Amino acid sequence: MMLPLNASEAAVSTFLLIGIPGLEGVHIWISIPVFLMYLMAILGNCTVLFVIRTEPSLHEPMYHFLSMLALSDLGLSFSSLPTMLRIFLFNAMGISVDACIAQEFFIHGFTDMESSVLLIMSFDLFVAICNPLRYCSILTSSRVLHIGLAFAFKSILLVLPLPFTLKRLKYCNKRLLSHSYCLHQDIMKLACSDNRVNFYYSLFVALCMMSDSMLIVVSYVFILKTVLGIASHREWLKALNTCVSHICAVLIFYVPIITLALMHRFPKHTPSVAMILMADAFLLVPPLINPILYCIKTQQIRVKVLEKLEKLCLKSK
Repeated sequence: MMLPLNASEAAVSTFLLIGIPGLEGVHIWISIPVFLMYLMAILGNCTVLFVIRTEPSLHEPMYHFLSMLALSDLGLSFSSLPTMLRIFLFNAMGISVDACIAQEFFIHGFTDMESSVLLIMSFDLFVAICNPLRYCSILTSSRVLHIGLAFAFKSILLVLPLPFTLKRLKYCNKRLLSHSYCLHQDIMKLACSDNRVNFYYSLFVALCMMSDSMLIVVSYVFILKTVLGIASHREWLKALNTCVSHICAVLIFYVPIITLALMHRFPKHTPSVAMILMADAFLLVPPLINPILYCIKTQQIRVKVLEKLEKLCLKSK
């Protein structure tokens, strides 16, 4: 981790991001599906936020948590959109060190926020299934607001040291990053000065996110234990059906993260293209799929979205 810094090594002021190696000639065509995915993700999450905000019947804890998930997804989309579209549309790979560090802060911040929201939603399901009679008294509107603000504050504090620890490093000669956007571990590898603090703190941040996933698993152990104790087969299926959307959201969020972490751990056995595609999927897929998933599986939201669309069509006529 300690690299010698020679006086002859000039400090770099610009990093180079990467598109898809070997497909530089068709980046303009790749930009079309990438742009459409971003557009659908932004429209989908904005629609979910608008419907929940304007419908008093949806002002319940479950939908407040879903609003937090939509905000996290929008944050991830807007954090990565500028650099990815610049690369695929204009082959503009350069990004200043300060801009790269800023992007890294927002991406890691919203990633941790989404992880926290998924954990809160698992607790919401746990209370709803395991203790339904006390659900309204446990998760009041004010308590939901306080929980959301506390976890958002936690996410900011957790990743706040990252840009400062990266800023104090020296960068020389090496400029090429491994993805279409800036990640902490990727920037850290380009440093030619001692980066042990960055390594250990980034490991701590990763462990905090993994603890969220472990707590989600614990929540589902208790949920499953309660569900298996239900005598009625119909009630058993109904209880499990309420968890389907959340389970899918957890899988599409954590599977790319874990896969990407394993790819970075064993880079010699992983094609660079596969690593880049998985990294792009990590930021593109969850914001795109989550609103579709919850609109399909949650009847209240689906009905309200269709009502809003019907009203818009009638007005346009």
